[in-house]
Amino acid sequence: MKRSVINKAIDEAIALMKEKQFPLPPFAYWTQDEWEKAGDEYQEIKDNMLGWDVTDFGSGDFSKTGLTVFTFRNGNTHNKEKYPKNYAEKLLLVSDGQVLPYHFHWSKMEDIIHRGGGDLLITLYNAAEDGQFADTDVEVSMDGRKVVVKAGTTLVIKPGESITLKPGQYHSWQGVPGTGPVILFEVSTTNDDFIDNRFYEAGERLPQVDEDEPIRHFMFTDYR
Repeated sequence: MKRSVINKAIDEAIALMKEKQFPLPPFAYWTQDEWEKAGDEYQEIKDNMLGWDVTDFGSGDFSKTGLTVFTFRNGNTHNKEKYPKNYAEKLLLVSDGQVLPYHFHWSKMEDIIHRGGGDLLITLYNAAEDGQFADTDVEVSMDGRKVVVKAGTTLVIKPGESITLKPGQYHSWQGVPGTGPVILFEVSTTNDDFIDNRFYEAGERLPQVDEDEPIRHFMFTDYR
């Protein structure tokens, strides 16, 4: 994935949040020089994968398949004594018509909360033992209401609504084309994108970066 695409996605995310009068933490705006000056007191940001995360899931076409993420807070599955938080919170930005490919989480339970923008289409399956789609009903919670749907059902999530996804539930979504970007928040148990994603067909969750221009904002994978 080209650095120029990543830089543009983060710039657009910052601009959208400013337009919506939703300020981000100070480190969301740091330059590379500011990161290099940051002391040990900021180690939690680096250890727990806080900050920006942009991916095209190996598609090579971010405008069609991808996601822009900002992680505000997170625990650490590998060092629970130092970082005892057992929860995470993220901003998820879905561009107009953009697709998130089918995947589930082995451990994480998550609430996906629609905070504004276009409608979101989300399609659901349970995962079978062999990793395929199971032909079984899927049970989710939507704003405190139990919802049971057939395998492969697509639900519409409108602004203000939310859905709770359990481990082992395949989900894919798309912002309804022509309705603009979708602003989502995720509240979940501790998140670890290195070990807790099982994709159905998609490529890498964390992209290899083609440094075709200088970094404007670090992603969490850049901290190393």
